[in-house]
Amino acid sequence: MKKLFAEFFGTFWLVFGGCGSAIFAAAFPELGIGFMGVALAFGLTVLTMAYAVGHISGAHFNPAVTLGLWAGGKFEAKNILGYIVAQVVGGIAAAGVLYLIVTGKSDYVDIGGFAANGYGELSPGGYSMVSVLITEFVLTMFFLLIILGSTYPKAPAGFAGIAIGLALTLIHLISIPISNTSVNPARSTSQALFAGGEFTSQLWLFWAAPIAGAIVAGFIHKALFDKE
Repeated sequence: MKKLFAEFFGTFWLVFGGCGSAIFAAAFPELGIGFMGVALAFGLTVLTMAYAVGHISGAHFNPAVTLGLWAGGKFEAKNILGYIVAQVVGGIAAAGVLYLIVTGKSDYVDIGGFAANGYGELSPGGYSMVSVLITEFVLTMFFLLIILGSTYPKAPAGFAGIAIGLALTLIHLISIPISNTSVNPARSTSQALFAGGEFTSQLWLFWAAPIAGAIVAGFIHKALFDKE
């Protein structure tokens, strides 16, 4: 249960900090943090929680990461379901808190995109479904390769959280204009459930592409790099 609570709180912090920065601060008049600020916020959520609870649960905070680590031989299949449920519930809880804050604004009209992910008309830059699918697959694959490599026993000890956090920052710098950046089905689910409409109907891609990319990365690491 400690591991599941760690995954819940870690995913909560990722969604609250990352999506919260996009909703409240990205375009705030005159003081907006922009794409770079949002990207850094997502990276910082993972970096901080990796050191806070990584020693408890491994700091997945992402169903794709859990499945990628399983594919790489670093996580037991019997624990997959519990981790994914904890991650999705943590993300939804964070989105619920964000919703309560958003709707308390004096000039609130509607929830808008709520930092949800999308393709086509819902892509910030108008990118197609194929473009978004490729982007999410490739970025998640490299994210898992970085996670697996930086946590490898022969890697420098104590620096994995920094590498992983900076990797997530870079991923957001690349893909916010393309898909609003997912690489995390729990993060996508939490926002889509509140944004509703087409965001919900497009959610399948933000499960399929990240999970496929993560599993491929796990197999690559196991076959090519996980050797004595």
